[in-house]
Amino acid sequence: MHRLVVLAVTLSLAVACGKNQDPPPPTSGVPNAARESSPGQGWLATAPSADQNAAQQARNTYDTICTMCHGPDGRGTGKAASMLKVKPRDYTDAAWQASVTDAELEKTILLGGAGVGKSPEMPAQPQLEKQPEVLHALVAIVRGFKK
Repeated sequence: MHRLVVLAVTLSLAVACGKNQDPPPPTSGVPNAARESSPGQGWLATAPSADQNAAQQARNTYDTICTMCHGPDGRGTGKAASMLKVKPRDYTDAAWQASVTDAELEKTILLGGAGVGKSPEMPAQPQLEKQPEVLHALVAIVRGFKK
C-alpha cells in the first residue's frame, strides 16, 4: 500500500512538471503587449551583461575606496581628504581632465600615486590589471565628473 502511494505521488509530480510548457498569453488585451516570462527565459533574460557587471564593480570600487578621499562628487573633498598631506585630485576640473589620457589614469589607478610620481597616499589597485573592463569603467567614472 505504501509503495502504491509513493508511486502515485511520483507520477503526479512528473505529470505536473510537464505542464505549462507554452508561454503564457500577454498580460493584457493590448496588441503587442509584453509577454510574461516563459520556459527558456527565466533569470538569464534579465541577467546583467558583462559591461553592466564591470560598471557595477567599478562603482563599488569607487564608492568604497576612492570616495574616502576624492568624495562622492569627485571634488577631492572626501572624509579622509583633510587628513592627507596632499589634497586629492578634483575630478571636476575640466583643465585637468583635458591634460590626462585614459591610459595615464589607468596607470595611476593600477600603480597608485607613488608608482607615477605623485602622492604615495593614493593606494595602488593592482588587482584591476586582471579586470581591464572594471578598470576602464572606473576611468569612465572619473571622466564622468568633468564639468
